[in-house]
Parts: sequence; C-alpha cells; structure tokens
Amino acid sequence: MNDRINTISWITIRTTKARWEAEFMQQLLASYDIPSRVIDIGLGIYCGQGSQAALQVCSQDQWTALLLLSTPEE
Repeated sequence: MNDRINTISWITIRTTKARWEAEFMQQLLASYDIPSRVIDIGLGIYCGQGSQAALQVCSQDQWTALLLLSTPEE
C-alpha cells in the first residue's frame, strides 16, 4: 500500500481554515478505504491564526471522495 501511495498523483479536493476539519474528512474517507493526506498550507500556522490545511486524494478517487464529502443539497 505504501508503494501505491508514493507513486500516485494527488489532487486537492478541499482546503480548510482548521487542520482538524481536514483530519475529520480524512477519517471519513479512510472508513471507505480511500487513501488521503492532509497538507499544511498558508502562513496561518506560523502567524498564530490557526493551521490551514488541504485534503488530497488519489486522482482515481477524486469523484468518489467529492461525493462522500458533499452536502445533500449539492
């Protein structure tokens, strides 16, 4: 599995103002066996404004992940 994760294309599907939000979405995707990763972005983490983060998934899982994370109205 680690070899697969290291050789795939990652696509950012969400950005958040709080890292915990991205980690929560990552846990949801993990429950469906969708590999994902959380990346720290922006200067907020260094300026005391919180930890902005991006959630990334494998390119082949992009649309499934987006559907799982969408609100019912979307």
